[in-house]
Amino acid sequence: MEQQARILELRHYLEGVIVGQHRLLDRLIVSLLTGGHVLVEGLPGLAKTLSIKTLASGVHAGFQRIQFTPDLLPGDLTGTEIYNPVSHGFEFRAGPLFHEIVLADEINRAPAKVQSALLEAMQEQQVTVGGTSHPLPPLFMVMATQNPLEQAGTYPLPEAQLDRFLMHVELQYPTADEELEIMRRDRARLLSGNNAAAEPLVTVDTILAARKEVVAVHIAPELEQYIVALVGATRALEKWLPDYADVIEVGASPRASLAIAQVATAEAYLQGRDYVIPDDILAVAPDCLRHRLVLSMAGLMKKTDRNELLAQLLKAVPIP
Repeated sequence: MEQQARILELRHYLEGVIVGQHRLLDRLIVSLLTGGHVLVEGLPGLAKTLSIKTLASGVHAGFQRIQFTPDLLPGDLTGTEIYNPVSHGFEFRAGPLFHEIVLADEINRAPAKVQSALLEAMQEQQVTVGGTSHPLPPLFMVMATQNPLEQAGTYPLPEAQLDRFLMHVELQYPTADEELEIMRRDRARLLSGNNAAAEPLVTVDTILAARKEVVAVHIAPELEQYIVALVGATRALEKWLPDYADVIEVGASPRASLAIAQVATAEAYLQGRDYVIPDDILAVAPDCLRHRLVLSMAGLMKKTDRNELLAQLLKAVPIP
């Protein structure tokens, strides 16, 4: 666990810049440690963009924000081939996806072809232009955001793309004390002209080395079986939660089992352990499952709350 102290230093740095949103910050670090992508849903003004920019600064990684709009084209993400009159040939000009950390702002505003290009990048860690595939950086992470209220002019994300996100994090308003601290820090920044915290000594190589340590975190066979049972329960709600039997059309896929295992090992790593305990799984399961549950028509009519459903499911499935 040689890199663990530096990862904890990174978390301390993020908390020194971002007030509140502790769960979001932890989930962003977990995504870095597992090589996954995270979908963040929250109202404007809740520090989504600032969080990911601060994370990129903390690991000294290349960062790019992409504002998704209905007129966006795939080439606006991937790049395109440009004719060079000197060489009399086409040369590839890389697009904004060729950065280590990418913010896909309001991802649900982009049309299907753009979503398809992003899907390839997320799943295959490459983009294909003109029949040629171009690899993305080893440390490639997408944080996508969407507004839960404003749906005009949006394109719902297809289930196949949602399944590629490691986690779906929902943000809440800060507490009164946190909001007061935000105001005070902002005023201090305006008065001093600079309120930036000292950046930690964390590099991209540090993160890549830490990923190997996270993979080595132990999960007992009983906990592996518990994860499989938990995910399987979303496909058999009539057995575990009869009251919810008709609200889910499609349960979570095996990718959910993989996601919970990966995120639980990273959670244990952040807690300073080299083994997973049941509390790690309970802490991360809702974020790994929420976006993978497809509501049925009955569920939509009943306005089923996925969070409440998952809370009941975690209580129903026995913990080893």
